[in-house]
Amino acid sequence: MERFRTRTALLALTAASGLLLTACSGGADTGDGSKAADRHDYSAGQPAPAEGQDADERDDRREDPDHLSTFALDVDTASYDYARRALADGRLPDPSTVRPEEFVNSFRQDYDRPDGDGFSVTVDGARTDDEDWSLVRVGLATRTTGRTGERPPAALTFVIDVSGSMAEPGRLDLAQESLSVMTERLRDDDSVALVTFSDEAETVLPMTRLDGNRDEIQDAVSDLDTQDSTNLGAGVETGYETAVEGLREGATNRVVLISDALANTGDTDADSILERVSGERREHGITLFGVGVGSDYGDALMERLADKGDGHTVYVSDSDEARKVFSEQLPRNVDLTARDAKAQVAFDPETVEEFHLVGYDNRRVADEDFRDDRVDGGEVGPGHTVTALYAVRTEPGAEGHLATATVRWLDPETRDPHEETGDLETDALDDSVWNASRGLRTTATAAYFADALGRGEGDLPDAPRLDELADHADDLADSTESEEIRGLAEAIDTANRLM
Repeated sequence: MERFRTRTALLALTAASGLLLTACSGGADTGDGSKAADRHDYSAGQPAPAEGQDADERDDRREDPDHLSTFALDVDTASYDYARRALADGRLPDPSTVRPEEFVNSFRQDYDRPDGDGFSVTVDGARTDDEDWSLVRVGLATRTTGRTGERPPAALTFVIDVSGSMAEPGRLDLAQESLSVMTERLRDDDSVALVTFSDEAETVLPMTRLDGNRDEIQDAVSDLDTQDSTNLGAGVETGYETAVEGLREGATNRVVLISDALANTGDTDADSILERVSGERREHGITLFGVGVGSDYGDALMERLADKGDGHTVYVSDSDEARKVFSEQLPRNVDLTARDAKAQVAFDPETVEEFHLVGYDNRRVADEDFRDDRVDGGEVGPGHTVTALYAVRTEPGAEGHLATATVRWLDPETRDPHEETGDLETDALDDSVWNASRGLRTTATAAYFADALGRGEGDLPDAPRLDELADHADDLADSTESEEIRGLAEAIDTANRLM
Protein backbone atom coordinates (compact mmCIF):
# COMPACT_ATOMS: atom_id res chain seq x y z
CA MET A 1 0.00 0.00 0.00
CA GLU A 2 2.91 2.39 0.71
CA ARG A 3 4.14 2.02 -2.86
CA PHE A 4 0.70 2.85 -4.21
CA ARG A 5 0.20 5.73 -1.80
CA THR A 6 3.39 7.40 -3.01
CA ARG A 7 2.58 6.88 -6.68
CA THR A 8 -0.98 8.15 -6.45
CA ALA A 9 0.02 11.16 -4.38
CA LEU A 10 2.32 12.22 -7.21
CA LEU A 11 -0.49 11.58 -9.68
CA ALA A 12 -2.94 13.71 -7.74
CA LEU A 13 -0.45 16.56 -7.53
CA THR A 14 0.26 16.39 -11.26
CA ALA A 15 -3.40 16.18 -12.23
CA ALA A 16 -4.45 18.95 -9.89
CA SER A 17 -1.81 21.33 -11.16
CA GLY A 18 -2.64 20.64 -14.80
CA LEU A 19 -6.41 20.92 -14.63
CA LEU A 20 -8.81 23.73 -13.89
CA LEU A 21 -12.49 22.84 -14.29
CA THR A 22 -14.61 25.95 -14.06
CA ALA A 23 -16.95 25.99 -11.04
CA CYS A 24 -15.78 22.50 -9.94
CA SER A 25 -14.61 22.24 -6.37
CA GLY A 26 -14.86 19.21 -4.10
CA GLY A 27 -17.29 19.07 -1.24
CA ALA A 28 -16.01 19.26 2.30
CA ASP A 29 -14.16 16.08 3.24
CA THR A 30 -15.61 14.65 6.41
CA GLY A 31 -12.70 12.24 6.84
CA ASP A 32 -13.13 8.48 6.71
CA GLY A 33 -14.48 8.25 10.28
CA SER A 34 -14.68 4.51 10.02
CA LYS A 35 -11.66 2.79 11.47
CA ALA A 36 -12.22 0.64 14.48
CA ALA A 37 -9.02 1.92 16.05
CA ASP A 38 -7.16 5.16 15.34
CA ARG A 39 -9.45 6.29 12.49
CA HIS A 40 -12.74 5.66 14.24
CA ASP A 41 -15.82 7.82 13.60
CA TYR A 42 -15.50 10.24 16.49
CA SER A 43 -18.79 11.90 15.53
CA ALA A 44 -20.48 8.73 16.72
CA GLY A 45 -20.08 9.69 20.34
CA GLN A 46 -16.42 8.91 21.04
CA PRO A 47 -13.74 11.55 21.58
CA ALA A 48 -10.83 11.81 19.20
CA PRO A 49 -7.42 10.71 20.55
CA ALA A 50 -5.77 13.49 22.48
CA GLU A 51 -2.72 15.14 20.97
CA GLY A 52 0.35 13.04 21.78
CA GLN A 53 -1.69 9.92 22.58
CA ASP A 54 0.52 6.89 21.94
CA ALA A 55 -0.33 3.75 20.00
CA ASP A 56 -1.00 1.62 23.08
CA GLU A 57 -3.60 4.10 24.30
CA ARG A 58 -5.24 4.08 20.87
CA ASP A 59 -5.21 0.28 20.81
CA ASP A 60 -7.17 0.32 24.06
CA ARG A 61 -9.98 1.99 22.13
CA ARG A 62 -10.62 -1.31 20.37
CA GLU A 63 -12.12 -2.59 23.60
CA ASP A 64 -15.03 -0.21 22.97
CA PRO A 65 -17.98 -2.14 21.47
CA ASP A 66 -18.72 0.63 18.96
CA HIS A 67 -17.51 -0.74 15.62
CA LEU A 68 -20.12 0.99 13.51
CA SER A 69 -20.20 2.70 10.11
CA THR A 70 -23.35 4.60 9.11
CA PHE A 71 -24.21 6.38 5.87
CA ALA A 72 -27.16 7.59 3.83
CA LEU A 73 -27.82 5.58 0.68
CA ASP A 74 -26.66 7.17 -2.56
CA VAL A 75 -27.39 6.08 -6.14
CA ASP A 76 -25.54 8.92 -7.89
CA THR A 77 -23.37 7.97 -10.87
CA ALA A 78 -22.34 11.39 -12.27
CA SER A 79 -18.75 11.24 -11.05
CA TYR A 80 -17.89 8.12 -13.08
CA ASP A 81 -19.56 9.34 -16.26
CA TYR A 82 -17.89 12.74 -16.00
CA ALA A 83 -14.50 11.07 -15.48
CA ARG A 84 -15.05 9.03 -18.65
CA ARG A 85 -15.92 12.24 -20.51
CA ALA A 86 -12.68 13.87 -19.33
CA LEU A 87 -10.62 10.83 -20.35
CA ALA A 88 -12.31 10.73 -23.76
CA ASP A 89 -11.28 14.39 -24.17
CA GLY A 90 -7.67 13.43 -23.49
CA ARG A 91 -7.32 14.70 -19.93
CA LEU A 92 -7.35 13.27 -16.43
CA PRO A 93 -10.35 14.29 -14.31
CA ASP A 94 -9.80 16.75 -11.50
CA PRO A 95 -9.30 14.55 -8.38
CA SER A 96 -11.89 16.63 -6.50
CA THR A 97 -14.62 15.38 -8.87
CA VAL A 98 -13.84 11.69 -8.22
CA ARG A 99 -16.27 10.08 -5.77
CA PRO A 100 -15.53 6.35 -5.42
CA GLU A 101 -19.07 5.35 -4.43
CA GLU A 102 -20.37 6.75 -7.73
CA PHE A 103 -17.83 4.68 -9.67
CA VAL A 104 -18.90 1.57 -7.75
CA ASN A 105 -22.62 2.25 -8.18
CA SER A 106 -22.34 2.75 -11.95
CA PHE A 107 -22.45 -1.00 -12.61
CA ARG A 108 -25.34 -3.42 -12.52
CA GLN A 109 -25.20 -6.04 -9.79
CA ASP A 110 -26.90 -9.41 -9.50
CA TYR A 111 -28.03 -9.13 -5.88
CA ASP A 112 -31.16 -11.03 -4.89
CA ARG A 113 -34.24 -8.83 -5.12
CA PRO A 114 -36.96 -8.52 -2.46
CA ASP A 115 -40.49 -9.60 -3.28
CA GLY A 116 -42.07 -6.31 -2.22
CA ASP A 117 -41.02 -2.77 -1.40
CA GLY A 118 -37.87 -2.32 0.62
CA PHE A 119 -34.45 -3.91 0.29
CA SER A 120 -32.56 -7.16 0.18
CA VAL A 121 -29.15 -7.20 1.89
CA THR A 122 -26.12 -9.08 0.52
CA VAL A 123 -22.76 -9.08 2.29
CA ASP A 124 -19.70 -10.78 0.77
CA GLY A 125 -15.97 -10.23 0.51
CA ALA A 126 -12.57 -11.55 -0.46
CA ARG A 127 -9.09 -11.56 0.95
CA THR A 128 -6.24 -9.57 -0.58
CA ASP A 129 -2.49 -10.25 -0.67
CA ASP A 130 -1.95 -7.56 1.98
CA GLU A 131 -1.66 -9.41 5.25
CA ASP A 132 -5.02 -9.73 7.08
CA TRP A 133 -6.70 -7.19 4.74
CA SER A 134 -9.90 -7.99 2.87
CA LEU A 135 -12.45 -6.15 0.76
CA VAL A 136 -16.02 -6.46 2.09
CA ARG A 137 -18.98 -5.52 -0.09
CA VAL A 138 -22.42 -4.55 1.22
CA GLY A 139 -25.07 -4.78 -1.50
CA LEU A 140 -28.61 -3.46 -1.22
CA ALA A 141 -31.28 -3.99 -3.87
CA THR A 142 -34.87 -2.91 -4.41
CA ARG A 143 -37.53 -4.79 -6.35
CA THR A 144 -37.47 -4.67 -10.12
CA THR A 145 -39.68 -2.22 -11.98
CA GLY A 146 -41.94 -4.92 -13.37
CA ARG A 147 -44.41 -5.43 -10.54
CA THR A 148 -48.08 -6.13 -10.29
CA GLY A 149 -50.07 -2.92 -10.53
CA GLU A 150 -49.03 0.40 -11.98
CA ARG A 151 -46.78 3.08 -10.57
CA PRO A 152 -48.36 6.33 -9.39
CA PRO A 153 -48.63 9.06 -12.03
CA ALA A 154 -45.68 11.44 -12.32
CA ALA A 155 -45.70 15.23 -12.08
CA LEU A 156 -42.30 16.29 -13.41
CA THR A 157 -41.09 19.91 -13.48
CA PHE A 158 -38.16 20.26 -15.87
CA VAL A 159 -35.86 23.15 -14.98
CA ILE A 160 -33.71 23.75 -18.05
CA ASP A 161 -30.56 25.85 -18.23
CA VAL A 162 -30.70 28.08 -21.35
CA SER A 163 -27.70 30.25 -20.46
CA GLY A 164 -25.04 31.09 -23.03
CA SER A 165 -22.76 28.21 -22.02
CA MET A 166 -25.54 25.75 -22.94
CA ALA A 167 -25.14 26.69 -26.63
CA GLU A 168 -22.12 24.37 -26.88
CA PRO A 169 -22.97 21.18 -28.82
CA GLY A 170 -23.97 18.41 -26.45
CA ARG A 171 -25.75 20.68 -23.97
CA LEU A 172 -29.11 22.30 -24.76
CA ASP A 173 -29.48 20.36 -28.02
CA LEU A 174 -28.92 17.13 -26.10
CA ALA A 175 -31.46 18.17 -23.48
CA GLN A 176 -34.07 18.94 -26.15
CA GLU A 177 -33.55 15.63 -27.89
CA SER A 178 -33.76 13.78 -24.58
CA LEU A 179 -36.96 15.55 -23.49
CA SER A 180 -38.59 14.79 -26.82
CA VAL A 181 -37.81 11.09 -26.44
CA MET A 182 -39.02 11.02 -22.86
CA THR A 183 -42.25 12.85 -23.69
CA GLU A 184 -43.18 9.93 -25.91
CA ARG A 185 -42.32 7.43 -23.18
CA LEU A 186 -44.41 8.97 -20.40
CA ARG A 187 -47.97 7.82 -19.79
CA ASP A 188 -51.11 9.76 -20.62
CA ASP A 189 -51.83 10.36 -16.92
CA ASP A 190 -48.35 11.83 -16.30
CA SER A 191 -47.79 15.60 -16.27
CA VAL A 192 -44.85 17.85 -17.13
CA ALA A 193 -44.00 21.53 -16.66
CA LEU A 194 -41.10 23.46 -18.21
CA VAL A 195 -39.08 26.19 -16.48
CA THR A 196 -36.11 27.88 -18.15
CA PHE A 197 -33.43 30.06 -16.61
CA SER A 198 -30.55 32.24 -17.73
CA ASP A 199 -30.16 35.58 -15.93
CA GLU A 200 -33.81 35.18 -14.86
CA ALA A 201 -36.21 32.24 -14.61
CA GLU A 202 -39.47 31.76 -16.49
CA THR A 203 -42.22 29.14 -16.49
CA VAL A 204 -42.77 28.46 -20.18
CA LEU A 205 -45.24 25.60 -19.64
CA PRO A 206 -47.34 25.10 -16.49
CA MET A 207 -48.06 21.58 -15.27
CA THR A 208 -49.71 19.88 -18.26
CA ARG A 209 -51.15 16.37 -18.65
CA LEU A 210 -49.59 14.32 -21.45
CA ASP A 211 -52.97 13.04 -22.59
CA GLY A 212 -53.94 15.08 -25.65
CA ASN A 213 -51.15 17.61 -25.14
CA ARG A 214 -48.01 15.89 -26.41
CA ASP A 215 -47.72 18.17 -29.44
CA GLU A 216 -47.94 21.29 -27.26
CA ILE A 217 -45.22 19.92 -24.98
CA GLN A 218 -42.99 18.97 -27.91
CA ASP A 219 -43.40 22.47 -29.39
CA ALA A 220 -42.39 24.07 -26.09
CA VAL A 221 -39.28 21.89 -25.98
CA SER A 222 -38.36 22.68 -29.60
CA ASP A 223 -38.68 26.44 -29.02
CA LEU A 224 -36.02 26.52 -26.28
CA ASP A 225 -33.06 28.75 -27.15
CA THR A 226 -29.96 29.95 -25.32
CA GLN A 227 -29.75 33.42 -23.79
CA ASP A 228 -27.34 35.03 -21.28
CA SER A 229 -25.99 34.31 -17.78
CA THR A 230 -26.59 31.36 -15.44
CA ASN A 231 -28.82 32.23 -12.48
CA LEU A 232 -29.22 28.66 -11.27
CA GLY A 233 -30.66 29.75 -7.93
CA ALA A 234 -33.55 31.54 -9.65
CA GLY A 235 -34.16 28.50 -11.83
CA VAL A 236 -34.38 26.09 -8.89
CA GLU A 237 -36.61 28.46 -6.88
CA THR A 238 -39.01 29.02 -9.79
CA GLY A 239 -38.93 25.31 -10.55
CA TYR A 240 -40.09 24.41 -7.06
CA GLU A 241 -42.75 27.13 -7.13
CA THR A 242 -44.07 25.71 -10.41
CA ALA A 243 -43.97 22.19 -8.97
CA VAL A 244 -46.02 23.28 -5.96
CA GLU A 245 -48.54 25.12 -8.15
CA GLY A 246 -48.97 21.97 -10.22
CA LEU A 247 -48.75 19.58 -7.28
CA ARG A 248 -50.74 16.38 -7.76
CA GLU A 249 -51.88 14.41 -4.75
CA GLY A 250 -51.06 10.73 -5.07
CA ALA A 251 -48.46 11.43 -7.76
CA THR A 252 -44.66 11.42 -7.63
CA ASN A 253 -43.76 15.11 -7.73
CA ARG A 254 -40.20 15.76 -8.86
CA VAL A 255 -38.03 18.62 -10.10
CA VAL A 256 -35.61 17.61 -12.88
CA LEU A 257 -32.70 20.06 -13.24
CA ILE A 258 -30.82 19.93 -16.56
CA SER A 259 -27.72 22.14 -16.49
CA ASP A 260 -23.96 22.41 -16.79
CA ALA A 261 -24.19 23.93 -13.27
CA LEU A 262 -21.76 26.72 -14.10
CA ALA A 263 -23.66 29.25 -11.99
CA ASN A 264 -22.31 32.80 -12.36
CA THR A 265 -25.27 35.05 -11.47
CA GLY A 266 -27.41 35.33 -8.35
CA ASP A 267 -27.12 32.75 -5.58
CA THR A 268 -24.45 30.13 -6.35
CA ASP A 269 -24.40 28.30 -3.01
CA ALA A 270 -26.22 24.95 -2.92
CA ASP A 271 -27.18 25.18 0.76
CA SER A 272 -28.57 28.68 0.32
CA ILE A 273 -30.48 27.76 -2.85
CA LEU A 274 -32.13 24.72 -1.27
CA GLU A 275 -32.84 26.55 1.98
CA ARG A 276 -35.06 28.98 0.07
CA VAL A 277 -37.24 26.11 -1.12
CA SER A 278 -36.92 23.92 1.96
CA GLY A 279 -40.57 24.38 2.96
CA GLU A 280 -41.92 23.12 -0.36
CA ARG A 281 -39.34 20.34 -0.46
CA ARG A 282 -40.14 18.98 2.98
CA GLU A 283 -43.87 19.65 3.15
CA HIS A 284 -44.71 18.21 -0.25
CA GLY A 285 -41.92 15.63 -0.59
CA ILE A 286 -40.69 17.09 -3.89
CA THR A 287 -37.35 15.49 -4.78
CA LEU A 288 -34.62 16.68 -7.13
CA PHE A 289 -33.11 14.75 -10.04
CA GLY A 290 -30.00 16.44 -11.45
CA VAL A 291 -28.82 15.83 -15.02
CA GLY A 292 -25.38 17.26 -15.77
CA VAL A 293 -24.17 18.11 -19.28
CA GLY A 294 -21.14 19.79 -20.87
CA SER A 295 -17.38 19.30 -21.04
CA ASP A 296 -17.00 22.01 -18.38
CA TYR A 297 -19.39 21.04 -15.62
CA GLY A 298 -20.09 22.35 -12.10
CA ASP A 299 -19.91 18.89 -10.55
CA ALA A 300 -19.62 19.96 -6.93
CA LEU A 301 -22.61 22.32 -7.09
CA MET A 302 -24.88 19.80 -8.82
CA GLU A 303 -23.91 17.00 -6.45
CA ARG A 304 -24.56 19.20 -3.41
CA LEU A 305 -27.92 20.33 -4.78
CA ALA A 306 -29.03 16.73 -5.30
CA ASP A 307 -27.89 15.66 -1.83
CA LYS A 308 -29.66 18.57 -0.17
CA GLY A 309 -32.70 18.08 -2.42
CA ASP A 310 -33.29 14.43 -1.42
CA GLY A 311 -32.40 13.25 -4.90
CA HIS A 312 -29.47 12.20 -7.01
CA THR A 313 -27.43 13.10 -10.08
CA VAL A 314 -26.38 11.62 -13.39
CA TYR A 315 -24.14 13.00 -16.12
CA VAL A 316 -24.69 12.59 -19.87
CA SER A 317 -22.28 13.41 -22.68
CA ASP A 318 -23.91 11.94 -25.78
CA SER A 319 -27.23 10.88 -27.27
CA ASP A 320 -26.93 7.24 -26.23
CA GLU A 321 -26.35 8.14 -22.59
CA ALA A 322 -29.13 10.74 -22.68
CA ARG A 323 -31.61 8.24 -24.10
CA LYS A 324 -30.65 5.78 -21.40
CA VAL A 325 -31.16 8.38 -18.67
CA PHE A 326 -34.45 9.80 -19.93
CA SER A 327 -35.93 6.59 -21.35
CA GLU A 328 -34.82 4.18 -18.62
CA GLN A 329 -33.45 5.81 -15.48
CA LEU A 330 -35.85 8.73 -15.09
CA PRO A 331 -39.03 6.68 -15.63
CA ARG A 332 -37.61 4.16 -13.17
CA ASN A 333 -37.08 6.95 -10.66
CA VAL A 334 -40.63 8.25 -11.01
CA ASP A 335 -41.67 5.64 -8.46
CA LEU A 336 -40.10 5.53 -4.98
CA THR A 337 -39.74 2.38 -2.90
CA ALA A 338 -37.92 3.95 0.04
CA ARG A 339 -37.45 7.35 1.66
CA ASP A 340 -34.66 8.43 4.01
CA ALA A 341 -32.84 5.12 3.59
CA LYS A 342 -29.69 4.61 5.68
CA ALA A 343 -27.29 1.73 6.16
CA GLN A 344 -25.31 0.78 9.23
CA VAL A 345 -22.58 -1.86 9.28
CA ALA A 346 -21.52 -3.31 12.63
CA PHE A 347 -18.08 -4.94 12.55
CA ASP A 348 -17.38 -7.57 15.18
CA PRO A 349 -14.64 -6.30 17.56
CA GLU A 350 -13.57 -9.90 18.21
CA THR A 351 -12.55 -10.43 14.59
CA VAL A 352 -12.03 -6.96 13.07
CA GLU A 353 -9.04 -4.77 13.92
CA GLU A 354 -9.85 -1.82 11.66
CA PHE A 355 -12.02 -0.87 8.70
CA HIS A 356 -12.51 1.92 6.20
CA LEU A 357 -15.56 2.82 4.11
CA VAL A 358 -14.57 3.65 0.54
CA GLY A 359 -16.17 6.94 -0.49
CA TYR A 360 -19.53 8.25 0.79
CA ASP A 361 -17.63 11.18 2.33
CA ASN A 362 -20.62 13.52 1.93
CA ARG A 363 -23.15 10.90 3.04
CA ARG A 364 -21.81 9.94 6.47
CA VAL A 365 -24.37 9.83 9.29
CA ALA A 366 -23.64 9.83 13.00
CA ASP A 367 -24.10 6.30 14.32
CA GLU A 368 -26.62 7.37 16.95
CA ASP A 369 -28.79 8.92 14.21
CA PHE A 370 -29.31 5.66 12.34
CA ARG A 371 -32.77 5.14 13.82
CA ASP A 372 -33.59 8.84 14.10
CA ASP A 373 -36.04 9.17 11.22
CA ARG A 374 -35.84 12.95 11.35
CA VAL A 375 -32.31 12.68 9.93
CA ASP A 376 -32.22 12.67 6.13
CA GLY A 377 -31.27 9.53 4.27
CA GLY A 378 -31.45 8.68 0.59
CA GLU A 379 -34.46 8.25 -1.71
CA VAL A 380 -34.37 5.04 -3.74
CA GLY A 381 -36.63 3.80 -6.52
CA PRO A 382 -37.39 0.36 -7.94
CA GLY A 383 -34.71 -1.50 -9.88
CA HIS A 384 -31.84 0.13 -7.99
CA THR A 385 -28.82 -1.44 -6.37
CA VAL A 386 -26.60 0.33 -3.85
CA THR A 387 -23.09 -0.93 -3.14
CA ALA A 388 -20.69 0.05 -0.37
CA LEU A 389 -17.14 -1.30 -0.23
CA TYR A 390 -15.01 -1.57 2.90
CA ALA A 391 -11.33 -2.26 3.39
CA VAL A 392 -11.22 -4.48 6.48
CA ARG A 393 -8.25 -5.75 8.48
CA THR A 394 -9.07 -8.77 10.56
CA GLU A 395 -7.31 -9.93 13.70
CA PRO A 396 -4.57 -12.46 12.85
CA GLY A 397 -6.15 -15.91 12.58
CA ALA A 398 -9.62 -14.52 13.33
CA GLU A 399 -12.56 -16.87 12.80
CA GLY A 400 -16.28 -16.40 13.19
CA HIS A 401 -18.68 -13.51 12.75
CA LEU A 402 -17.26 -10.57 10.80
CA ALA A 403 -20.03 -8.04 10.22
CA THR A 404 -23.77 -7.36 10.19
CA ALA A 405 -25.24 -4.87 7.74
CA THR A 406 -28.62 -3.26 8.39
CA VAL A 407 -30.63 -1.01 6.09
CA ARG A 408 -33.43 1.18 7.47
CA TRP A 409 -35.97 3.05 5.38
CA LEU A 410 -39.38 4.71 5.53
CA ASP A 411 -42.35 3.59 3.48
CA PRO A 412 -42.89 6.32 0.84
CA GLU A 413 -46.61 6.57 1.58
CA THR A 414 -47.11 5.72 5.27
CA ARG A 415 -43.65 6.83 6.49
CA ASP A 416 -43.54 3.66 8.63
CA PRO A 417 -39.93 2.52 9.31
CA HIS A 418 -38.63 -0.89 8.20
CA GLU A 419 -35.30 -2.71 8.52
CA GLU A 420 -33.53 -5.63 6.87
CA THR A 421 -30.17 -7.20 7.77
CA GLY A 422 -27.46 -9.45 6.36
CA ASP A 423 -24.38 -11.10 7.91
CA LEU A 424 -20.90 -12.18 6.90
CA GLU A 425 -18.63 -14.81 8.50
CA THR A 426 -14.87 -14.95 8.05
CA ASP A 427 -15.03 -18.39 6.42
CA ALA A 428 -17.30 -16.93 3.69
CA LEU A 429 -14.52 -14.65 2.41
CA ASP A 430 -13.16 -15.70 -0.98
CA ASP A 431 -9.44 -16.43 -1.08
CA SER A 432 -8.74 -13.75 -3.70
CA VAL A 433 -10.50 -10.63 -4.97
CA TRP A 434 -9.60 -11.55 -8.55
CA ASN A 435 -11.12 -15.03 -8.24
CA ALA A 436 -14.31 -13.83 -6.57
CA SER A 437 -17.75 -13.34 -8.12
CA ARG A 438 -18.22 -11.12 -11.15
CA GLY A 439 -19.96 -8.49 -9.05
CA LEU A 440 -17.25 -8.26 -6.40
CA ARG A 441 -14.49 -8.14 -9.04
CA THR A 442 -16.34 -5.33 -10.84
CA THR A 443 -16.79 -3.42 -7.59
CA ALA A 444 -13.11 -3.80 -6.69
CA THR A 445 -11.96 -2.74 -10.17
CA ALA A 446 -14.14 0.39 -10.12
CA ALA A 447 -12.98 1.28 -6.59
CA TYR A 448 -9.29 0.80 -7.38
CA PHE A 449 -9.75 2.97 -10.49
CA ALA A 450 -11.41 5.75 -8.50
CA ASP A 451 -8.68 5.56 -5.87
CA ALA A 452 -6.03 5.98 -8.57
CA LEU A 453 -7.78 8.99 -10.12
CA GLY A 454 -8.74 10.59 -6.81
CA ARG A 455 -6.79 11.95 -3.90
CA GLY A 456 -4.24 9.14 -3.95
CA GLU A 457 -4.54 8.31 -0.24
CA GLY A 458 -3.82 4.63 -0.80
CA ASP A 459 -6.78 3.57 1.34
CA LEU A 460 -7.39 0.32 -0.53
CA PRO A 461 -5.23 -2.70 0.28
CA ASP A 462 -3.20 -4.53 -2.37
CA ALA A 463 -3.82 -1.80 -4.96
CA PRO A 464 -2.51 -2.83 -8.39
CA ARG A 465 -0.72 -0.51 -10.78
CA LEU A 466 -3.03 0.94 -13.42
CA ASP A 467 -1.57 -1.24 -16.18
CA GLU A 468 -2.24 -4.30 -14.00
CA LEU A 469 -5.73 -3.03 -13.23
CA ALA A 470 -6.35 -2.57 -16.97
CA ASP A 471 -5.42 -6.23 -17.50
CA HIS A 472 -7.83 -7.33 -14.76
CA ALA A 473 -10.59 -5.21 -16.33
CA ASP A 474 -9.88 -6.65 -19.80
CA ASP A 475 -10.12 -10.19 -18.46
CA LEU A 476 -13.36 -9.35 -16.68
CA ALA A 477 -14.85 -7.75 -19.80
CA ASP A 478 -13.87 -10.78 -21.90
CA SER A 479 -15.36 -13.28 -19.47
CA THR A 480 -18.61 -11.36 -18.91
CA GLU A 481 -19.07 -9.98 -22.43
CA SER A 482 -20.41 -6.85 -20.74
CA GLU A 483 -20.36 -3.58 -22.67
CA GLU A 484 -20.33 -1.49 -19.49
CA ILE A 485 -17.32 -3.39 -18.11
CA ARG A 486 -15.61 -3.08 -21.50
CA GLY A 487 -16.14 0.68 -21.19
CA LEU A 488 -14.52 0.57 -17.74
CA ALA A 489 -11.53 -1.33 -19.12
CA GLU A 490 -11.10 1.21 -21.92
CA ALA A 491 -11.27 4.10 -19.46
CA ILE A 492 -8.59 2.53 -17.24
CA ASP A 493 -6.38 1.93 -20.28
CA THR A 494 -6.81 5.57 -21.35
CA ALA A 495 -5.95 6.84 -17.89
CA ASN A 496 -2.86 4.64 -17.81
CA ARG A 497 -1.66 6.14 -21.13
CA LEU A 498 -2.35 9.71 -19.96
CA MET A 499 -0.19 9.23 -16.87
